[in-house]
Amino acid sequence: MSNLVTIIGGTGFIGRYVARRMAMQGWRVRCAGRRPNDAPFVRTYGVTGQVEPVFCNIRDDDSVRAVLRGADAVVNCVGVLAEGRKQTFEALQHQGAARVARIAAEEGAARFVQVSAIGADENAPSKYGRTKALGERAVREAFPGAIIMRPSIVFGHEDEFFNRFAGMARLLPILPLVGASTRFQPVYVDDVAHAIERAVLGHARPGIYELGGPEVSTFRELMREMLDVILRRALIVNTPMPIAKAMGWGFDLLGKASFGLIQGPLTLDQVRNLGQDNVVGDTAMTFADLGIEPTATEAVLPDYLWRFRPSGQYAEANASAENLRGGAGRLKGGSNRSGFS
Repeated sequence: MSNLVTIIGGTGFIGRYVARRMAMQGWRVRCAGRRPNDAPFVRTYGVTGQVEPVFCNIRDDDSVRAVLRGADAVVNCVGVLAEGRKQTFEALQHQGAARVARIAAEEGAARFVQVSAIGADENAPSKYGRTKALGERAVREAFPGAIIMRPSIVFGHEDEFFNRFAGMARLLPILPLVGASTRFQPVYVDDVAHAIERAVLGHARPGIYELGGPEVSTFRELMREMLDVILRRALIVNTPMPIAKAMGWGFDLLGKASFGLIQGPLTLDQVRNLGQDNVVGDTAMTFADLGIEPTATEAVLPDYLWRFRPSGQYAEANASAENLRGGAGRLKGGSNRSGFS
């Protein structure tokens, strides 16, 4: 076991799945993040000492260099959906990505994988999309052989998408959406990790890959699927874009006025992002180029959304019991009508 991979953001949603896969391949793994003491679980992915959570501040050269020293491969999974005080899109997704790629090249890493997002475009309406694209450009300039992975919305046990809306549906009779007709191509987190694993092992040619699941669905259709899984009803209401933008602007203002102490449920940048389709392009390299068949949402959602059902893990057992009781009642009624006691 000699190969070493450093995963920046290795304790996060996607990073932990990459860490587990690389450990299974026999690699040593550094899971670099801001709070390594909160991620002892990554140690269980391998034998003693194989996977280590380590501290890294992506905004600091010395901190990044310390975790990249000696790495054969580097994976950068850092990204945010909403800005914090110092954790801005520019600092993390553009300058941070540029820093990691530059230092990886200086330290002699053989391979570099950057996790970006579908919709990355320097002319995108959202700052999120623009900084993702600027980060990609900086990575390619510093590390010409880099491989860039652009997933659509990522789902899995720890996701902040289906879990969030399922939690809302458990409490509210209405699900307000921004961009209900916006199209997504949800991709399973372990499929994204599998693609990154292929890249680290040298089984992917340099370039940009767009990763989407087998189905394209609107935001509204995804919420209907989620409601079916958790056995609940809710009225799905689309919020008109002008109103959503006003709400996002107001929540942003509240956050600034409270010096970041109060975070609204929606930002103006997220509203702008939700107005754009998030699907794989017609000419992009995809899972097919990596020999991976993506997983459908219906195969995974029940595995982790069951806890939002009215009876939790017992929902299906209760439904079966009701069916049995109903069947017994129908049988008894039918028998009586037939003259049997």
